[in-house]
Amino acid sequence: MPETAAVSGAGPTALTGDGPPDGTAQHITAFTTLQVLRHLDSGPLGLVETRAEERLARCGENTVPGRRAASWPQRFARSLRDPFTAVLLGLGLVSAAVAAWGTACVILSLVSVSCVLRSSGEHRADRSMAALRDLVTTTATVLRRADEADPPRAREIPVDQLVPGDVIRLGPGDLVPADARLLRASGLSVHQAPLTGESAPVAKYPVEVPGPPRGGVFDQPQLCFQGSSVASGSGTAVVVATGAGTRFAAGHVRTRHRAASAFDRSVQGISWVLIRFMLLTPPLVLMANAALRGRGLETLPFAVAVAVGLTPEMLPVIVTTALARGASLLAREHRVIVKRLPALHDLGAVDVLCLDKTGTLTLDRPVVDRALDADGREAPEVLHWAAVNAWWTLQLADLPAPDTLDEALLDAADDDELLRYEGLTAVPFDPVRRLSTAVVRRPGHLGTHTLVVKGAAEDVLSRCALEDGELTRLLALAEHEADSGLRLLAVASAERPARHRDYTPADERGLTFLGFVALRDALAPTAGDALDVLADRGVTVKILTGDHPGTAARACHDLALHPGDVLTADRIDGLSDSELADTARRTTVFARCTPEHKARIVAALRTGRHTTGFLGDGVNDLPALRAADVGSCPRGAVDVARESADVVLAEKDLTAIDHAIRAGRIGSGNIATYLRITLSSNLGNVIAMLAAGLLLPFLPMLPSQVLVQNLCFDAAQLAFAYDRPQPALLRGPTVLRPRDFLRFITGFGVLNAIADLATFAILVRAAHASTGSGDPAAFHSGWFTENLLTQALVMLFLRTGRRTAEGRAPSPVRWAAASLAVIGVLLPFSPLGPVLGMTTLTGWYYLLLAAVLTLYAVGLVAAGARYERRR
Repeated sequence: MPETAAVSGAGPTALTGDGPPDGTAQHITAFTTLQVLRHLDSGPLGLVETRAEERLARCGENTVPGRRAASWPQRFARSLRDPFTAVLLGLGLVSAAVAAWGTACVILSLVSVSCVLRSSGEHRADRSMAALRDLVTTTATVLRRADEADPPRAREIPVDQLVPGDVIRLGPGDLVPADARLLRASGLSVHQAPLTGESAPVAKYPVEVPGPPRGGVFDQPQLCFQGSSVASGSGTAVVVATGAGTRFAAGHVRTRHRAASAFDRSVQGISWVLIRFMLLTPPLVLMANAALRGRGLETLPFAVAVAVGLTPEMLPVIVTTALARGASLLAREHRVIVKRLPALHDLGAVDVLCLDKTGTLTLDRPVVDRALDADGREAPEVLHWAAVNAWWTLQLADLPAPDTLDEALLDAADDDELLRYEGLTAVPFDPVRRLSTAVVRRPGHLGTHTLVVKGAAEDVLSRCALEDGELTRLLALAEHEADSGLRLLAVASAERPARHRDYTPADERGLTFLGFVALRDALAPTAGDALDVLADRGVTVKILTGDHPGTAARACHDLALHPGDVLTADRIDGLSDSELADTARRTTVFARCTPEHKARIVAALRTGRHTTGFLGDGVNDLPALRAADVGSCPRGAVDVARESADVVLAEKDLTAIDHAIRAGRIGSGNIATYLRITLSSNLGNVIAMLAAGLLLPFLPMLPSQVLVQNLCFDAAQLAFAYDRPQPALLRGPTVLRPRDFLRFITGFGVLNAIADLATFAILVRAAHASTGSGDPAAFHSGWFTENLLTQALVMLFLRTGRRTAEGRAPSPVRWAAASLAVIGVLLPFSPLGPVLGMTTLTGWYYLLLAAVLTLYAVGLVAAGARYERRR
């Protein structure tokens, strides 16, 4: 058994042979500090170097278990499992089996190019992520001894070298490098937001005599956890868990499996629709030709070519190219890294975005909202005295840095006014009494000292000379302000005769209450505008936070985001999964959420057919990151969050999320446009070919001609990966819905087949007029030209509908469609025409074809306009 101590229950026990029998948090907190040190075979002076080295060899390094990156061959093999790629691979093998080597080579080449592009894109994303991965902190201050007789020496070592039993020192700004139990502390407060989502610092102090555990593991004041950071004060602690045994790593281990994403589900749905068509097509062609024309297996290459014609061969290439291009632009222009290419499509489909409040809508610091007197009226002098306390406590109590509340008070106060007083002494903040006191001498009051006290409302009020009724009224006022989302500090003062004796907490009695200072979370500068943009894009924002309901609702009100009824964790626990899915749809703010609550809410939204994104940065966000269709986190997120996220942002900023969603919608919009156009065109061609095959005494098109036509159309459609979609496509989520696609391709496919059959009638007359008999070469030439021209029209009109004539700048799709039309007209006249079995036709055929194509274009515009209105 490895040698670790797991305070969270996530890992093994402390020391093999001489550790505690169980490493759970409840078990550790049942021991006194001395008992914990004995179990760890350590002491306040730290470990001896040789013993630390032995433990490191047995326990392993203090690193979070990471995900092993897949090799390039593994990525290539994994990309073959894509449904479309697998279908193409199967058709290529069938083509090879029937000796259709040209078709087989082209299809297998497309498969190879698609797999190479996809593997390369994911490999580049992983290389970018490798540059971002860093440890929770690079070094830690640890007490070590050369041998038992030597005094301890503080030294900086890499955090991966820490072992259970090491004694570490913590100071302001330090990241806690491992799970530890406090031995000593002075005004220590710790930010646990990455672990719990609670934005306010949590007071930490040693507990020598254990009592009944209060609250959860993160509520234990004597325990500090890896991933948290020191807000103020200092402390000395003994490491009780490292590596996989920490609470930090536990969430990573519990959340490895995730459900299929929106992209996976939609691709699988469309793939199965196509597979059914393709499996039915060759047998139908063979049976129909055998029954009506007496043809046997000689029509098998044509049947395979028809099935290939129905297949969107370029889809894997276009999907990969469009998404890789969007990911590259995001990384280059906005420093957003997409680790998993399909996640970019999922971002485009997102219609619900879940996020925490702290660091996204609000900054991780408070600002002064207002100051109130005892009657609830504005009182600027209360803020003045609160700032006097903050300034002189910082100057006289030898604190390393002000905490965030003091910083907010000093930012709001007049610095010159603070210097009018002579600071005498200070009694710093204590997490037990929850207040601080500064003693100053006011100008002109030589024989008097003024005590200025600020702190938690109930603790300050209990030390004031107030009648019971007045105390009750003030506590109710404080509770009302707290319920509105404000954080309150009470301020009081007292005049004392000048003396030389030290001031102690015992002097904090008989105070005169001055008033309250109300603070709120500072809003993120870009949050309001970003919320408006997301709303315009059809994205609903949900707030999932561990904060107080009033605090979360207040931040929403300040940003003009209507919070509605706030749903708290205790109410969530009473709902079934179906009830939660219905409630989550109507709720904007979820408060007091644990990691499990966040994951359950995200899963409920997905159950309600929403494509859900989640933005988080802490260990407490890991389950939700994995439960979402697409999980995103900022670069500064904890290491395991970056490992689990699909998208990594430069900053925790909603503007960056908007850039990512826009890029996703551009990519997925181009993919959807490609699918609509190619599938409707291919379906129309297949219907026409099947009908012509039954009516003509010869094959309507040679397999080689079908192959060349597909190659030309496929090459032209690569332009969709670089297209500039209409702004309207960016205003709503882009989702690949199989039923919608089926309706679209059926309607426009039938329209295309009608145009093909009209051309078929013209070709019969043209062939007789040219040769006096039904020449197959004339028929093949004319139909080849007509197919490429109708496909060019489809690329133009189904892409832009009625807006084609609005004078937009030429796009890659327009150039590609023009090139396709030129090839269709000129190829029969080129030297390649006779090689492919084509011949030239008379001029009047082209006049009749122009008339058919004009009517077809009018039909496309009318049908496209009707489709847009209905949608």
